[in-house]
Amino acid sequence: MATRLADYCLVPPMFLVSSSYAVVAPAISSRKAVDRLPGFTVDEVRFFYYFIQSERNPEEDPVLLWLTGGPGCSALSGLVYEIGPLSFDFHGYKGGLPTMLYKPDSWTKVGNIIFVDSPPGTGFSYAIKEQGLNSSDTTIWFDDHPKFFSNPLYISGDSYSGIIIPTLTMEIIKGIGSSDDRHLNLKGYIAGNPLTDIPNDDNSRFPFLHGMGIIADELYEAARKSCRGDYNHPENSQCANLMQTIWDCIRDVNEVHILEPRCEELESSIIDNFDSHDGRTKLLESAVSSVCRNATYLLSKIWANNETVRESLGIHKGTVTTWQRCDYGMHDRYKKEIVNTVDYHLSLITQGYRGLIYSGDHDSRISFVGTQGWLRSLNLSITDNWRPWYVNSQVAGFTRTYSNNLTYATVKGAGHTAPEYMPKECLAMATTRENRDGSGSSGGGGEQQSNTDAAIKSPC
Repeated sequence: MATRLADYCLVPPMFLVSSSYAVVAPAISSRKAVDRLPGFTVDEVRFFYYFIQSERNPEEDPVLLWLTGGPGCSALSGLVYEIGPLSFDFHGYKGGLPTMLYKPDSWTKVGNIIFVDSPPGTGFSYAIKEQGLNSSDTTIWFDDHPKFFSNPLYISGDSYSGIIIPTLTMEIIKGIGSSDDRHLNLKGYIAGNPLTDIPNDDNSRFPFLHGMGIIADELYEAARKSCRGDYNHPENSQCANLMQTIWDCIRDVNEVHILEPRCEELESSIIDNFDSHDGRTKLLESAVSSVCRNATYLLSKIWANNETVRESLGIHKGTVTTWQRCDYGMHDRYKKEIVNTVDYHLSLITQGYRGLIYSGDHDSRISFVGTQGWLRSLNLSITDNWRPWYVNSQVAGFTRTYSNNLTYATVKGAGHTAPEYMPKECLAMATTRENRDGSGSSGGGGEQQSNTDAAIKSPC
């Protein structure tokens, strides 16, 4: 059951923003739209989501389910800092409730997007009983938005969601093959800087940093020979000593974008005193005139913890006392049962579903070295070899196309969540258009043609 709690328009009025809870409660079968839920409790789980309609043609444009990484980072982070149409006016902020601005390079230019706070405990989502974790919030959303059932569906996200995206997509495919007559028009998936093979991704940061000139040749070569590819779990004292030297060298490098300054999370005392002159001064000093991205993250916390905002969003009082952009404590509570999803990717593309994998090429946390490594392990034939792709006649990255409709691309100059750094380029990369001539293939992906390919093959 999905309960719509608030629909409201934001300037510009070309897109509709909806915030709702998807309530997973199998024992409750009826559905209705309500404004308030006084005294109403459900003994399962409630996923909070933001839904933004396409600015182009919402009735026919694809639906993207966007899963922010972490685990434990709110969907609002993906909406405001990555691919959504809104951003906070950081430079004009003078205290109080932050102002939101329209962001032109939004993926809502070409698609409808559902931003979900997941797993429970993230953002405004919460669980009351553990058994509430065994349901699909995707299907629930379509139950209450039936007009979107025929739209092409893509499961998408970045970072830790690289573990969730292929597994969730496989679960949806199982539902499509069931006797349930509610068949989603699943076309494929998009994964950015995706955690995929955890040991491989963790270890790949060191050859990446060596290639970027951050780790000296002789130090890296000694570690490579001594550690035998496992840099994070040294099996001998020589490897351990070499890795300690490497960690000492890289400890002040920003792992999510090696060219940007490394900034600590802002202290709560700055947040508490933000309305004061001293508080704003400390923020601007810590931001180095907004060079540090963490400073802009502060505004999301102020906004989401504002009572007026919470009332507009229909947040259930008492469920989430303090909203956090990323709940880093979830790493200790979240059970990571899946460490490798490479086989899921192979299964998806073998069944005909389209895949787009991309990497910000200055991300050391989940580097392109590791991503390209597991892509090679798929042993797919290459249909279009390594080549530049362009936006406005400028090289925006490099790409390769594999058989079975799998595309890989780097985004030049981008960090861990690539759209945050290069929004225009990432919009061009992810843009798709549906073939509306009535033709189609028997494969799950259908006859979908991608503007990504056009951007990749020739200047836009």
